[in-house]
Amino acid sequence: MTRVLVAVKRVVDSSGEVGLTEDRQGLDGRYAGYTIGDHDACAVELGIRIAEATGGSATIVSVGAAEAVEQIRAALALGAHAGVLVETDPTALGPADVAAEIAAVVSDAEAAGEPFDLVLLGNDAADTGDFQVPVRLAYAVGRPIVTGAGRAEVTDGVLVATVTGPHGEETYEVPLPAVASVLEGGTEPRYPTLKGRMAAKKIEVEVLTPTGAATGGGRVGWQLPPEAPSTTEVIGEGPETAPAVADLLQRLGVLR
Repeated sequence: MTRVLVAVKRVVDSSGEVGLTEDRQGLDGRYAGYTIGDHDACAVELGIRIAEATGGSATIVSVGAAEAVEQIRAALALGAHAGVLVETDPTALGPADVAAEIAAVVSDAEAAGEPFDLVLLGNDAADTGDFQVPVRLAYAVGRPIVTGAGRAEVTDGVLVATVTGPHGEETYEVPLPAVASVLEGGTEPRYPTLKGRMAAKKIEVEVLTPTGAATGGGRVGWQLPPEAPSTTEVIGEGPETAPAVADLLQRLGVLR
């Protein structure tokens, strides 16, 4: 029976129009909406699979604004069993702050006699791309870590994780308790069912306060890249445009 803790982050949906907040310290999702990153989604999937395969449980934790409950419930709808939100201002957090709060959740569970055997996180945040939280967390709780795992399973108290390295796939075996960061591509996340969505609404998400003052990430500010130039060329009108179209297709390499 493996008790899994999966950390997720509420981020702006990059498939929509992404802007910056007025202070240029974060992304504005008013037009795009919010979700979790692809790495986090794969971590959730692996956490639920491991819990199902071992008769254990999967708990979702997020450190951020009250609205992050939406992302926690989305993961609960997939089959996770419990949710925890450390409610705080996400713009004030740096990687060390996030790792410290997740570490506090891990330590509290251990003190209560219900330790998490495995902690899974996305390899990096979809918005800030810090890459630091998994390693900082593993150091804080004194556990071994595998980074960039595409697939993972637990067998006889051992985490077996597959990582794509420079020379192909590499397999690591790490005794539990352990930490692993998950990279998208090796696992296909499931979709929620109507039954799962209804069940998720009945699960109470535990809300915690931060254990300490945030030190921040030292970010000066973000800026959006300049928009790519776009031009339109009118090559003609009506049937007489056919030669111009053929010439254009030849220049593009479509016709030879």
